[in-house]
Amino acid sequence: MLKRLDRIRFRGRRDEFLDLAESPNTSDTECSEEIVIKPRASVRETEEVREAEVEPQGDAQAGPGSFSAALDDRTDLNEVKGHLEIALLEKHYLQEELRKLKEESNVDSLKQELEKERCRRIELEQKINDALRSRLEDSPSQTPKAPSAPSAAGSDKQKETLVDTLLKWLYDRFGVYIEDFRFQPEETTVETEEPLSAKRLTENMRRLKRGFRPVTNFMRNLSALSSWYSIYTSAIAFIVYMYVAWNGWVIPMFLFLAILRLSLNYLIAKGWRIQWSIVPEVSEPVEPPKEDLTVSEKFQLVLDVAQKAQNLFGRMANILEKIKNLFMWVQPELTQKLYVGLWLAFISSCLLPYKLLGFIIGVYAGIKFFIIDFIFKSCPKLRQRYDTPYIIWTNLPTDLQLKERSNTMLGRRVIAAGGRGSLTAAAPVGVSRDEDGGRYYSTKRGAFHEVFNLPESERPLTVCETGWRCCLINRDRKTPTDYIRNGVLYVTENYLCFESSSSRSGSSKRNKVIKLLDITDIQKYKVLSVLPGSGMGISIATPSTQKPMVFGAMMHRDEAFEAIYTQYTKIITKATAINPET
Repeated sequence: MLKRLDRIRFRGRRDEFLDLAESPNTSDTECSEEIVIKPRASVRETEEVREAEVEPQGDAQAGPGSFSAALDDRTDLNEVKGHLEIALLEKHYLQEELRKLKEESNVDSLKQELEKERCRRIELEQKINDALRSRLEDSPSQTPKAPSAPSAAGSDKQKETLVDTLLKWLYDRFGVYIEDFRFQPEETTVETEEPLSAKRLTENMRRLKRGFRPVTNFMRNLSALSSWYSIYTSAIAFIVYMYVAWNGWVIPMFLFLAILRLSLNYLIAKGWRIQWSIVPEVSEPVEPPKEDLTVSEKFQLVLDVAQKAQNLFGRMANILEKIKNLFMWVQPELTQKLYVGLWLAFISSCLLPYKLLGFIIGVYAGIKFFIIDFIFKSCPKLRQRYDTPYIIWTNLPTDLQLKERSNTMLGRRVIAAGGRGSLTAAAPVGVSRDEDGGRYYSTKRGAFHEVFNLPESERPLTVCETGWRCCLINRDRKTPTDYIRNGVLYVTENYLCFESSSSRSGSSKRNKVIKLLDITDIQKYKVLSVLPGSGMGISIATPSTQKPMVFGAMMHRDEAFEAIYTQYTKIITKATAINPET
């Protein structure tokens, strides 16, 4: 029975695979004790040996315990041996496959490199042959004498070898630099756009602010130096600059200041604490970045960053549009001054020597920076009348201002064309006419002063001619109809007027008129604290109300608040000036 088991188990394995001792890739440590190089025995011989081993064991079957123990030991050894043979053969097979794959991949890459080198060698040989051929053609042909033919051929061969070595040396020496001047098509790299992230947006704004800080500090120091913030520092700077300008050393002075600044930056980078500034720097508190933000905090963060970006882009656009309009003769009287100044500078540069011209420019720049600008900053009225660069820059319009001007001009033309008829004699019903500007102020219910029962002189300010859409929240009332009202808010010179959209024609019961002098407190208000942002409401307190009234859901809340608060301040200032006891 044991013989049959051995034949079934190892029938296919020993015939299909090579003997482990014949494997060339077996290591010294693998089965060194068991594997010995022997001539391969046949299957019949092995079976005979096994039968011979089994017979003595069959003789020893007298003891029942010894037979079962020997049988178990033999089956365990055969199983371990079979598993070991299978594992070694699989390892040998996998090593062969891996070696074949490595050889194939290396061969392909080596073939490609060899082809490239071969093509390059052929090109170089062709270039060298062409160069030699052109030189031989250019050189005068000499007919060698008959007896000296072998010597001439030897000399030519020697010349060719010398030329080849010289060209090879030149190529080895300067070939790398020549390769750099080869024209190649420009590679277009497409930058990957990052997805929108509130954290990354805030970090970019902070980086922009930190990067722009040296420029702002430099401009602030120049402004402090010009306005004599530190008298001693400005006086020393003025004396040194005028002495340098008198001797014609302005350019070397600026170069020396640049070198000095770089030297100070080097010392600061090495760890030195050097702080030189006319204006003391104010360190802004750095807020630690929050890792986990709520939805409302993210929304508020995006709104704040968007507002800062909007203001920054608006200022940059205003500067660029003013420069463009200056050179495009949008305001001819302003561009004419620049035109005349450029002609004077051109004629002066042609007639005057450069040394004298530089002296004049340097002295004028020092007097303008240290004296004239200080006088103009101290006296704004003089600046508005005599400071030509300031007048030109402030009066230059932007494209937005030009658009607004064209719209107002078109509206005036329409009004003038309509007023040539019967409108010039009498205004239509429900419309009040401004005698100064010929403008008509009205609401949807009728004339403005009639709707709110105000004098005819009370008209909406220019900021709110059409009013601000909002809802009035009167927290003193209990009923829902009186608690919230939708309508339009106006501000005049002395009153704050709210026209309810639910009031009937000709009725002013639901409208609200608040005298600006009666207001005790005005501030921005957030109706719902759950919503993100700073709110869209304005809170106004008066002595007649227990709780402040709120004008909420206002789209242009900041604009309305500025207009109302400015007019309220003017009225309060005028009232205190007339009656200081109050």
